[in-house]
Amino acid sequence: MENQKKNAKRWLVAALVLCLVSMIGASLMQTSGGRVTVKDIRWETGLGAQMSGLLFVPKGVSAENKAPAIVVSHGMFNNREMQDANYVELSRRGFVVLSQDMPSHGNSESYTDNVGGIVIGLYESVKMLASLPYVDTSRIGITGHSMGGMSSNAAVGIDSAMPVPLISAVLLNCADATYIADEGLDPTAPLPPSGNYFNFYGSRHAGIIAAQYDEFFMRQEDGAGGQSIPRNFVQHSMAQSFLYFGTDPANREKRLVDTVYRQNVDGREAIRVIYNPPIIHPWSHFSKKSTIAAISFFDTALKAPSPIAPANQIWQWKVFFNLLGLIGFGIFIVSFTVLMTFTSFFASLRAESPVKPMQGNKSNFLYLFGGLLIIALFSAVIYIPVMIVFHGFTVAKEITRQSVAWGMGLWSVFNGIFVIILLILVNRFFGKKYGFNLAERGLTLTKAKIGKTVLLALVTGTVSYSLVFFADFFFKADFRFWLVGIKAFTSDKILLAVFPYFLFFLIFYVASSTAINSFNHITIGKYEWINTCIVTVLVSAGVWLLLLVQYIGFGITGETPVYSPGWGVRRDSVAMVVVWLIPVAVYLPVSAVISRKIYRVTNNPYLPGLINAIMITMLTCTNTLTWS
Repeated sequence: MENQKKNAKRWLVAALVLCLVSMIGASLMQTSGGRVTVKDIRWETGLGAQMSGLLFVPKGVSAENKAPAIVVSHGMFNNREMQDANYVELSRRGFVVLSQDMPSHGNSESYTDNVGGIVIGLYESVKMLASLPYVDTSRIGITGHSMGGMSSNAAVGIDSAMPVPLISAVLLNCADATYIADEGLDPTAPLPPSGNYFNFYGSRHAGIIAAQYDEFFMRQEDGAGGQSIPRNFVQHSMAQSFLYFGTDPANREKRLVDTVYRQNVDGREAIRVIYNPPIIHPWSHFSKKSTIAAISFFDTALKAPSPIAPANQIWQWKVFFNLLGLIGFGIFIVSFTVLMTFTSFFASLRAESPVKPMQGNKSNFLYLFGGLLIIALFSAVIYIPVMIVFHGFTVAKEITRQSVAWGMGLWSVFNGIFVIILLILVNRFFGKKYGFNLAERGLTLTKAKIGKTVLLALVTGTVSYSLVFFADFFFKADFRFWLVGIKAFTSDKILLAVFPYFLFFLIFYVASSTAINSFNHITIGKYEWINTCIVTVLVSAGVWLLLLVQYIGFGITGETPVYSPGWGVRRDSVAMVVVWLIPVAVYLPVSAVISRKIYRVTNNPYLPGLINAIMITMLTCTNTLTWS
């Protein structure tokens, strides 16, 4: 036991070192080694709601030395930190950059229950930038990913109606442009007859990053009601009309991707360009090619004060340091929990000796494979039906404040109930055969142990997240990798998470921990790690199955295959919830490892289940849209 305590101390120190290196490294990257000041700001808007953002101000910028400025925006269900590639690289090149939290996202206030009210928030960020004395208001650009691109279109529509327009350049990232008159977002603006191609962007510089495998955009309807596939987008008339500055492209030479086209519009030279990287929609956050496109576009459109070759990028190092923090955070959860069981108060939660696996043979090893595989397949089969029947798409705002937490939470409940029923049946019909004892496997707890289990889970969750708030306060950093982000949050997210979302995730993660540890901690001979590997793979097998079917099929056919018109929902809605599974493909195996490590010390499957439920609930509820 003394070795166990010493190992936990070593791992705790290692975790803290990893987190500290992560904070310092991420800070150095996003400040370009101290040459850019990062400010976490809040401001009141004309919408009646406060917005938040990260403001990046390069060294030497002042009222006497004004710099061009750019608003960068995330998409639906994301937050300002998702734009790190853009804000690191653009601020490094001398641009003032504001990475906004859209209204109802991140640390911005929730004030509306409709998308239309959210997308107009980007123009509030434009106005805020324009009010800064060191910003050159003649060179303000905007770029947004997905719904951030829709927000960029809305901002252009609003800006065009202003006496003095502020926006000089707009880059849409994985979002369609406005191509024809009846798509105009400002109903008061004078437009050509409905259906005509027109130059919505006027004399502004405009570009599109059109992902070849975009799940939601870059399609054009044909005369028969069908749609083109995204990788052929540039061949069709909408894209061509954009490159021809809003004129009809019929019978004209096809214009090409990655080529800047120039034309005099209202006495000013404007550019149009479409970049066409071979990526999926969410990967554009993490794409070197998309980042090259953004750098190239704004350097051409607004003239970077400190030009650096577009391929010269350092944001990947920030990703590396953020990932170190994520790893350190996971190690901290385990080592801190273990060390707490060596305190006098929580000592009763520690097992007398490390929990040994049940000795296995071929028959109960097959039971291990079979049971977990059944659970995995069940999770895959019910996922889309649960989302459809229980409104697990964006329309869930009619039921709940968070669409993602609602949909994923309900799916977790159904999976959790299925696991519980399966475990009851296994114990009833096979328990005696395999010598299974509920008490020996930690499934019976006294009232005192139940109370201490809940308390230790809360302490672990609170102390672990204190690292995140420390990183945010001192370094303006968090722990993340792509779609997995552990970040600081506003206090309202705590009450929001408690009910019903925590209850939903609690059912699943306690059931999962029980299945993984009490029922499936089996080994043959001395190779216990084989069991851990099998469990880790199988718990997420259903999720990986859906993702592989979706994206292998997408790559082959050019269209997302997980869809049927008979489901009564749109293809892009189905694609949306499949994207939601990408972080879950990480959560499930990582939570299994955390669960097993804690169980081996405590012989208590409920403790790691509670801890995982707390972490996943906060992860989910702090990285998504919150309806008013």
